[in-house]
Amino acid sequence: MNAQPLNDPDAPGGCPVAHGEGFTRLYGPGVASDPHGVYAQLRKEYGAVAPVLLDGDVPAWLVLGYRENRRVLDNPLQFARDSRIWRDWNEGRVDATSPLIQVLGWRPDAVSQDGEPHRRLRAAVTDNLQAMTGRGIRRHVAHYANKLIDAFADEGRADLAADFAEYLSMLVLCRVFGLAEKESRNLAESCKLVLNGGAEALEHNERVMTILGDLAARKREEPASDFTTGLIDHHAGLDQDEIVSHLRLVLITAHNMTSNLLARVLQLVLTDESRLSGLVSGQLSVSAVVEEVMWNFPPLVVLPGRFATADLELGGCQIKEGDLLVLGLAAGNADPEIRPDAGVSVQGNQSHLAFSAGPHECPGQNTGNSIIEGAVDVLLHRLPGLRLAVPPEELASTASTWESRLDSLPVEFPV
Repeated sequence: MNAQPLNDPDAPGGCPVAHGEGFTRLYGPGVASDPHGVYAQLRKEYGAVAPVLLDGDVPAWLVLGYRENRRVLDNPLQFARDSRIWRDWNEGRVDATSPLIQVLGWRPDAVSQDGEPHRRLRAAVTDNLQAMTGRGIRRHVAHYANKLIDAFADEGRADLAADFAEYLSMLVLCRVFGLAEKESRNLAESCKLVLNGGAEALEHNERVMTILGDLAARKREEPASDFTTGLIDHHAGLDQDEIVSHLRLVLITAHNMTSNLLARVLQLVLTDESRLSGLVSGQLSVSAVVEEVMWNFPPLVVLPGRFATADLELGGCQIKEGDLLVLGLAAGNADPEIRPDAGVSVQGNQSHLAFSAGPHECPGQNTGNSIIEGAVDVLLHRLPGLRLAVPPEELASTASTWESRLDSLPVEFPV
């Protein structure tokens, strides 16, 4: 990251001296146990933009400020999504087998492109997501939520993270994609490991791509009323690689974000008696709880990634053409410049960064919310007297570079 040295009196923001030198690792034990502490320390040391190292000690700029995040997300002409301009990749400092490629590498999908190519591909996704949500998705949610609850309803206890939130979204997605229910557990595990990175990311990505490639080929021969057939038939005219890449994109993103978000919503409800009673009585809506979680526990804490299209300044740092930037969504939501009192209610305020922003803002918000609202409704109806089985302070999370997930959510209930 060709930045100015620390001892340069004109150096803005305390940017580091050389490519990778002095950067903070955005992976490893410290981040896994306390990502928000890491973000706070980086903000204190560098300000709104901080130099970091990703898996494999690949350098990047972590955007911590809310306004700086919005500037990056809202300006694709300055900050492109196309990783083919990534300087570290082009100069051979990132290996083709790096787990970062699974989240940052270029693919023939809407996330990897800007401008008209992005609009064409995004239209196919958004149109079919709307159709998917409109085809009674809550009916599928109710069916699978009840099925998962049936497996532990007689036990009087369960882990709602592992036994419920982790698989519900994948069961629903398999149904609307046209995949067999038996694929759901393996796909849920593979999707999680692709996003987590690590040595297994490539293997699990290939597993996902193989399953989805077979699905697309089958739906060309046997079309049905499902998301996959909708992509195939869309007037945008997606080719086979584009279809499979978008199936992968939606499956991995929708599952990881929705399962994570559902667990966090249940955590918030079960650790606050007033919220639980408000939902049961109808005085509080699930959507209001989701909104609060989006501010305080966004399912993606860091969003990959953008690439500077020219030399420019951001948050007091000199960014060079081809530099990688990763978006600190959780840090931006907690930015004291726009949220000086984190204890103030955010109800009715939807300006959080959890769904990203700008042209690439998440198109699946309504689908995810439908799954979560339906799941919470079924759970509270089926399990009256549901309560947390451990003190709230015993609940723990583990973070990767990109997300922070609740380890478990043990509950008990009368049988």
